Amino acid sequence: MSGELSSILYVEDDPHLRGVAKMALEVMGRFTVRECASGQTALLAAADFQPDLILLDVQAPGSGGVATLAQLRSLPHLCRIPAMFVTGRVSGADMALYVAAGAAGIIAKPLEPLRLAGQVRRLWDEQIANLLPV
Repeated sequence: MSGELSSILYVEDDPHLRGVAKMALEVMGRFTVRECASGQTALLAAADFQPDLILLDVQAPGSGGVATLAQLRSLPHLCRIPAMFVTGRVSGADMALYVAAGAAGIIAKPLEPLRLAGQVRRLWDEQIANLLPV
């Protein structure tokens, strides 16, 4: 993992939200975003994509975000890629579950498109800072 965030694998089942978030991340964050509508399409897209970050909706139909992350992490080139969850479920118990699943950060829904790229970058910077030696 490099210290620079430039590419994101984004998994969200809602086509409107996915489109708005992708546009916000690309335009405001200047990120390269590969969008996926499901965990299954994320696994296919990940075969030839090396993202710096995996951004997942927790409550996607089929396999949810936690299960999708576990499947993505089984791919050797993604096993150490940081992941963030996007969710409306942010109780203490839910947050503990996401952290235990390997989340480097959580972004609460409803998403605010104008703030999304900044939120992702801030959480990324906090994740990288935690990995640097003191």
